[in-house]
Amino acid sequence: MTCVFVQLRCDPGKTYEVADEIYDREIVSELYSTSGDFDLLMKLYIPDEEDVGRFINEKLLTIPGIARSLTTLTFKAF
Repeated sequence: MTCVFVQLRCDPGKTYEVADEIYDREIVSELYSTSGDFDLLMKLYIPDEEDVGRFINEKLLTIPGIARSLTTLTFKAF
């Protein structure tokens, strides 16, 4: 599994709707509301056989109300 962190900026007034849809899709391990430039922060575990970009584009970024995303990949360093 590949651990990926994704931050989302939502359209004004749409953060709760976006968060509800993310939970409905059952694709996140953890989901947080955040302050700053982005509204939501999530931790995803993507199966090794899945393409990370395609997974995020097809399973996450199709949710209405998402204005922008920032994906951070993790690497096994220790």
